[in-house]
Amino acid sequence: MFEIVRYTSACANEWNDFVAASKNGTFLFDRNYMDYHADRFSDYSLLFYTKGRLKAVLPANAKDGVLYSHQGLTYGGLVMSEQLTIVETVTLFAELNNVLHQKGFRKVEYKCIPSIYHRLSAEEDLYAMFHVCKARLVARDYATNIFLPNSLRWERVRRRGIQRAKNAGLVVECSQDYTDFWQVLSDNLMNKYGVRPVHTLDEITLLHRRFPDNIVLYVAKRNGEVVAGVVLYMTSRVVHAQYSSATPEGKKMGAIDFIYDHIMNHCCEGYAFFDFGRSTENPDGSGLNEQLAFQKEGYGGRGVCYDVYEWAL
Repeated sequence: MFEIVRYTSACANEWNDFVAASKNGTFLFDRNYMDYHADRFSDYSLLFYTKGRLKAVLPANAKDGVLYSHQGLTYGGLVMSEQLTIVETVTLFAELNNVLHQKGFRKVEYKCIPSIYHRLSAEEDLYAMFHVCKARLVARDYATNIFLPNSLRWERVRRRGIQRAKNAGLVVECSQDYTDFWQVLSDNLMNKYGVRPVHTLDEITLLHRRFPDNIVLYVAKRNGEVVAGVVLYMTSRVVHAQYSSATPEGKKMGAIDFIYDHIMNHCCEGYAFFDFGRSTENPDGSGLNEQLAFQKEGYGGRGVCYDVYEWAL
């Protein structure tokens, strides 16, 4: 039923147009985003046609006989058209498995797109994976989000942070210059966890230029010096905090609380969710960072899971 075609750069425009019109795609699946780190992954993205019409795409990469969807993305399952039916989706997964088996793949590892990012209901893939692929859950990350139309009141500790920031004379502004904040972020991650940001300064600057309306930086300054910042990834329904960090002085002054207060009051109109992102530390989602989760819950955040499934071919 499906013609399954491997992605090439000649399909880029068709791919991007499809993602933009899909019921569960975000700009992370646009090739201008995905391909910034193309040198790190062996791309094996797929397009699914019926009667010449593109019905779905799967952002994916291949490694050691495993098809991943996609190791370079936070989430990355099947991106579906509004017209794709459940019967077609079941057939799609059955035919996908046959093709992958013929190509020598032995396993699929599949990241789901969390439902908060869906423009329309889009969990046909979960049904098909369970019944056709006999997939099993192998990782579950815990993330915190706010349902904006019915948000909870902030905890007192977070509200006091706002007042400290005001008393310290902090100001919040949208910035096009990522340099100072990236130093704050890099120092904080290295001192706390011994790691660097997923994106380099050059990469995040490049991605911001490509997606200026989707990747936005807010910083808190004192006397012109950046003491904290939050990088937002803005999709059709969700405002997501991709990076959030402060200097030691900024933390004492409540700078992050002050930035989030500004974002909630000035940047979230028309959006359904604010996603603070994950609070788990290990690849399988174990190792809950309780302090981080507590901070996010203090803003009125509650839980959503980022799931990963796998099945043998």
